[in-house]
Amino acid sequence: MAVNDIQYPQEGEYVVVTVSSIEKNGAYLNLNGFSDDIRAFVFVGEVSSGWVARVRDHIREGQRTVARVTKVRKDKRSVDVSIKSVSDERRRETLQDWKNEQRAAQLLKIVGDRNNWKDSELVKMSNELEETFGTLYGSFEEVAANADILGEMGLEGDWTSHFIELALENIVPSSVIIRGRMMIEVWDDEGVELIKKSLIGAEGASSKKDEVSVSCYYDGAPEYRVEVVAPDYKLAEKAWVSAQKTVEDLVKSAGGSVECYRD
Repeated sequence: MAVNDIQYPQEGEYVVVTVSSIEKNGAYLNLNGFSDDIRAFVFVGEVSSGWVARVRDHIREGQRTVARVTKVRKDKRSVDVSIKSVSDERRRETLQDWKNEQRAAQLLKIVGDRNNWKDSELVKMSNELEETFGTLYGSFEEVAANADILGEMGLEGDWTSHFIELALENIVPSSVIIRGRMMIEVWDDEGVELIKKSLIGAEGASSKKDEVSVSCYYDGAPEYRVEVVAPDYKLAEKAWVSAQKTVEDLVKSAGGSVECYRD
């Protein structure tokens, strides 16, 4: 493979590595997710904080961990990394993200198998989903929270039904979103201010403690859009009901009308 065809990590980037061999002055590592043509090396002084007498006392062959890229040498197809500069929290997060991407790749392969995709088609779709949602796992997570998101993002085809099915069966979203609309009319001189007050009240159903967010948007009188983001559907539904009741109580007490619809 030509040097220019190899994708390298960037300096400062956190990467998942597997220890391939241990030397007296450090260890050679494989970069997970990058070309096998790249050799990564961690010097003994970058293995662990404090004095390192024997590298094997701190890492072992076959061990998977996280390292920070400190130098990239494309002419030698090598990368220097540091393990000691990675905090425990960063290590856990990076490893979990890597595992999530591996899982997502397996799920997408199932989608590809069901739709008779060639390897090139699988790679193309993986890249498109990553560009759209940030990560491949993120695409499954978004679909698990909102089954209509693929169509909303312009991704269509017979494959989407299989994708949605697998997302709903295998992914627990970090948050869920429910959307609704409110048709609000108030025939009063203070109608505009009252509607504004009712929508502010609806957003009051948000809860920092429960990580619930309620947002209201103006779509053109008399239609207003409401979006609830929550860790699960139970909390989202609770917030929606609270927001709806707040608007109905305020508007109807002023002789106005409210009709609420769930998207």
